[in-house]
Amino acid sequence: MRKMPSKMFAWIGMAVLLLPALAQAAGPAAANIVIVADTRKTTGLLRWWGDLYNESHLYFAILTVVLIPVIGVIFGTLADLVMSRIGIDLKSRELAEH
Repeated sequence: MRKMPSKMFAWIGMAVLLLPALAQAAGPAAANIVIVADTRKTTGLLRWWGDLYNESHLYFAILTVVLIPVIGVIFGTLADLVMSRIGIDLKSRELAEH
């Protein structure tokens, strides 16, 4: 008795997985999507960044991965400087829990 529901679920699962493939095979093949950045009205650094994205997604990804931590360190350092100038000292923290 236990084999009957498991076989039925197996057939239902196979049908659920194969029916979309049959529906897709009925139509014409879809064209590849090309994703590009519109750089017509940009200048300077934004134009270079967009052109880099359009020419090589690999170089764009590598540069982005390198720049994000660098910018984070710069912003963190600036925030630390600003907070120390206005009197917030984060280096010697006393815990309020007793």
